[in-house]
Amino acid sequence: MANLRFQVVEEAFQKKPLDVKAPSERPYEYFGKKVFNREKMYKYLPKDVYEKMIDVIDNGARLDRKVADAVAAGMIQWAKENGVTHYTHWFQPLTEGTAEKHDSFIEHDGKGGMVEEFSGKLLVQQEPDASSFPSGGIRATFEARGYSAWDPTSPVFIIDDTLCIPTIFISYTGEALDYKAPLLRALHAVNVAATDVCHYFDPTVKKVTSNLGWEQEYFLVDEGLYSARPDLLLTGRTLMGHDSAKNQQMDDHYFGSIPERVAAFMRDLEMQALELGIPCKTRHNEVAPNQFEVAPIFEETNLAVDHNMLLMSLMKRVARKHGFRALLHEKPFDGINGSGKHNNWSLSTDNGVLLHAPGKTPEANLRFVTFIVETLMGVYKHNGLLKASIMSATNAHRLGANEAPPAIISSFLGKQLTELLDHIELADKDDLFTMAGKQGMKLDIPEIPELLIDNTDRNRTSPFAFTGNRFEFRAVGSEANCASAMIALNAAVAEALVNFKKRVDALIEKGEDKTSAIVEVLREDIKTCKPIRFDGNGYSDEWIEEATKRGLDVEKSCPKIFERYLDKASIEMFEKLGVMSKKELEARNEVKWETYTKKIQIEARVLGDLSMNHIIPVATQYQSKLLDNVQNMRAIFPVDKADKLSARNIKIIEEIAERTSTIEKGVEELVNARKVANKIADEHEKAIAYHDTIEPKMDTIRYQIDKLELIVDDTCWPLPKYRELLFIR
Repeated sequence: MANLRFQVVEEAFQKKPLDVKAPSERPYEYFGKKVFNREKMYKYLPKDVYEKMIDVIDNGARLDRKVADAVAAGMIQWAKENGVTHYTHWFQPLTEGTAEKHDSFIEHDGKGGMVEEFSGKLLVQQEPDASSFPSGGIRATFEARGYSAWDPTSPVFIIDDTLCIPTIFISYTGEALDYKAPLLRALHAVNVAATDVCHYFDPTVKKVTSNLGWEQEYFLVDEGLYSARPDLLLTGRTLMGHDSAKNQQMDDHYFGSIPERVAAFMRDLEMQALELGIPCKTRHNEVAPNQFEVAPIFEETNLAVDHNMLLMSLMKRVARKHGFRALLHEKPFDGINGSGKHNNWSLSTDNGVLLHAPGKTPEANLRFVTFIVETLMGVYKHNGLLKASIMSATNAHRLGANEAPPAIISSFLGKQLTELLDHIELADKDDLFTMAGKQGMKLDIPEIPELLIDNTDRNRTSPFAFTGNRFEFRAVGSEANCASAMIALNAAVAEALVNFKKRVDALIEKGEDKTSAIVEVLREDIKTCKPIRFDGNGYSDEWIEEATKRGLDVEKSCPKIFERYLDKASIEMFEKLGVMSKKELEARNEVKWETYTKKIQIEARVLGDLSMNHIIPVATQYQSKLLDNVQNMRAIFPVDKADKLSARNIKIIEEIAERTSTIEKGVEELVNARKVANKIADEHEKAIAYHDTIEPKMDTIRYQIDKLELIVDDTCWPLPKYRELLFIR
């Protein structure tokens, strides 16, 4: 094993970057090359069909089968011109990944030959087997039928020889078995609610769009080293490994020069992403060694979610081509920063107004404050639900670890906006207010131009921070489906806006003028949601105590946090808005608890196997070498002198004996604890048992192994160490 470790390390150091040839065109010329976007629709569809499709995409018009047949005919023509032979309905089941079943275009021609066909029926609907996807008990295993249905608002794209059709995924009885269906419902709800409120300020608004810009963090590890770490291979993270003497403490990796091999990977990834219509804009080194980030220009939320899921899949493929493995686990390495996926969220109207951006007139600023306050109202009322939407067995390792927001949802607004809300709350009823946009800052350096300063600073400890014209939901995990957070957030804001309009309308009906009614309700809501506003240090112990006093959810147990989906307020909100039924919510929680249990179960089994089959044999083998050395010393020298000369070795021998004994006992206790937990029938209680009784035992075992790593001969240690995993160039 030792020779294998040194071999893969040596090979990793010798690898050279691949020569990635860029297309002859500029990026804007090949952007969307593999996407059936509006440009392709205009070219391949009859004019009347194109116009109907645009009406469907932009205005939510219903799509009839005749139009679908015409669209399918245009699609297959375009697909065949690009060498496509198969098609698939591409959907997002509750596995956190994507799924696809490929079918070819060929059909019998009735004359003993074959013909390629693709109809509207095949485009619109497919029947993948639903029995093996998580359903949370909605369907029995023997009840297999499920349906995938085309989402025309997200463009069809080509991967290799396959036409990929974004779809929702529902059961035979109509319940959503995916993330896209409830996301589309939540986006519809916030559109309707926000448009109604916009009419107070601009009656011409026809539609409000939810926007999302995600920032995807990830690690790259050399593929050979990855393969030599069974824990990385099977769980996505290292279950053992002592800190490298140097990791991120020098802050020299963040925004540093991108290593050549990584730069080649990034170029390749960006080119392929741009061809698929993913508008990648930013790339850079992140804080931890071998950690990086890619971020696109913001898009409509549904499309942005699809693009993020597609990019994560693409990233893994491209990484392997370059001799890397992309790690999307939120905490693959202990002791250094984990990876998140900041979700920059905003609302905008069809006439181009950002609803979370300050305006230039009192009325525009009143609209701005309205959407700020009602967003805060939604976040305040459902802060526990929002935490549940981003929580997972993997993200739990990252949250609150002085590298990511704490597991308490709060919102940072900055001094200027905080003062504005305080002013509205306390000022005279008819007092007007303004909110400045970016202001100039002159530096006393002649060569540097005037800087435009945002109306708010940044607070990296805030899970939900206002950043000038949007909110940044920073607690979302790296490998998560953004849809989970976006479903909860958009639904919560939609409910707050509906409630706001209802109360304003009631005051207007009583004879109060519109502006006064709006300000009066805003004052009430500013007071109500004040506990969610926090501009201080979210990492401090004092904040946990203060958040508890404010009535915010401070639960840290992942399985218990999931319970917030089944709170009365959560169920009422989702059902009232038509996003999810109580039955769907209960099923999803069953899936969440079961997934949590399985992930911890796999980690525990891998840790036990590595402990007994890798670590203890190597440690005892080294211990035997030391014993031989002590015995040889006693054969040459007098016992007293030999023991004095061998004192260090004797101490190490004793330490190895103690630590291996503790590990062996810990593994036995771990196995027994799993056996007890596995007998629990209720998935909720089983998940809690895994959290409370099994995870702590894993931490104890890891501590002993990491200490052994420091004393066992380096040439004997079987697994690549952190200093090798994190500093390959």
